[in-house]
Amino acid sequence: MKFIHLGDLHLGKSLCDYDLIEDQRFILNQILEIIEKESVDGVLIAGDVYDKSIPSEAATNLLDYFLVNLAKKGIKVFMVSGNHDSDDRLNFGSSLFTSNNIYISSIFDGTLHKQSVSDEDTVIDIYMLPFVKASQVKHYFPDADIENYDDAVRTVINNTDIDPNHKNILVAHQFVAGTGVDPALGGSESVGTQSVGLVEKIGYDCFEAFDYVALGHIHSPQRVGRDEVRYSGSPLKYSLSEANNEKTVPIITVSNEEKIGIELIPLKPMRNLRHIRGTLKELLDKNNIKAQDDFIYATLTDEDIVNDAMGIFRQVYPNTVHIDYDNSHTKEIEQVDISKIAENKSFPELIADFYKLIYSCNITDEEMEVMREAAREAGVINETD
Repeated sequence: MKFIHLGDLHLGKSLCDYDLIEDQRFILNQILEIIEKESVDGVLIAGDVYDKSIPSEAATNLLDYFLVNLAKKGIKVFMVSGNHDSDDRLNFGSSLFTSNNIYISSIFDGTLHKQSVSDEDTVIDIYMLPFVKASQVKHYFPDADIENYDDAVRTVINNTDIDPNHKNILVAHQFVAGTGVDPALGGSESVGTQSVGLVEKIGYDCFEAFDYVALGHIHSPQRVGRDEVRYSGSPLKYSLSEANNEKTVPIITVSNEEKIGIELIPLKPMRNLRHIRGTLKELLDKNNIKAQDDFIYATLTDEDIVNDAMGIFRQVYPNTVHIDYDNSHTKEIEQVDISKIAENKSFPELIADFYKLIYSCNITDEEMEVMREAAREAGVINETD
């Protein structure tokens, strides 16, 4: 049997002021074509289906469109929630979906649920682990020694009856790291090597019982530890750090052979995200202009600030997202003690300044509240802050 591994769709996401819903529809249609061409039997969706816990109408309609098309083709779907998803909203209608072979696990209830499928003599058990926190697992296993995310996931797996005579696949949304080497984060929330988006890392060795682990949470496609523990990556580039990424989707072939077959199929977006660098004159020289509809991050090396550089760029590249400078002045600024800049600033002010610096637009109230909740959970700020 063949399965396609997806993750981090982030339906409803915007790139600063640019709505990506049509770009996402384009790439999902491309994925549907790949599924048809490659005769795929099932789709593994490893979380962060939506970009926000309260998704837009356009986002929910797009997911509906995708799932309906899969159901019409008789494709089985195995989907878990990510940290961006609302468990309850993603779980809505899951019982009805099951009748169409769409299986959703968005709320951890103390059990690692599985669905079994078979192909000739091969039985494939697909386990679905929604995004979980250590506290959630501790609730169901109060006697277990659970101090972090790694302990939590190991506890769940160790308390699951996994048949070694079957082919076993896990779909999960967590930050999984190799031995001494962390994944390349891409556009995921990065806060150092010990955690990503305030999620502690998990050692890949805890998945030894599984023939393939379909991971979500990291936007750069990559293997972790071994080929069969893999992040599909997001289907589109969602940040500057992904500009040089080549997006792919893994298609895995499961048979009675010992090894799982893995093929990476390239994806081509409707509009690419590119980072260009040089003087204004060089970048807008007619000989250097290409793919004008692409999303553009531009780094100008002009020594002097160009008046209305964004307006000038958007006359040529209408989807210019961000412009910054790299010259002798910015190099001087880099030498400034950043700790001094942060003095006497509140948590919201620091977050707002950082967001504006990275995305060139203001953080929304909803996004700020998400940051507050994450900071409270991590003990960075008090409940009253």
